[in-house]
Amino acid sequence: MTTHAGNILNNPRITEKAAYMAEQGCYVFNVAPSANKTQIAAAIRATFKVTPRKVTVVAVPRKLVMTRGSNRKGQTAGGKKAYVFLKKGDKIEIA
Repeated sequence: MTTHAGNILNNPRITEKAAYMAEQGCYVFNVAPSANKTQIAAAIRATFKVTPRKVTVVAVPRKLVMTRGSNRKGQTAGGKKAYVFLKKGDKIEIA
């Protein structure tokens, strides 16, 4: 089953850890929960025109939290993120 690249890659994950890893050639993306490594690699190739060296996928668990004002219980979204490792010299421009 082929899926459009826009449905696989949700958005880049902008964090301090991700910014540090981008300097080392590893980029972090939020991805669709149903996406696998080969689909993610194909989406990176189609979107950014670079070939990933390695793709690692991590499930982000849902967490119980309390709201600030009304002290109600809730849950964070959870989901899936992918670490995309590129060859030395390859870069992805995230604006």
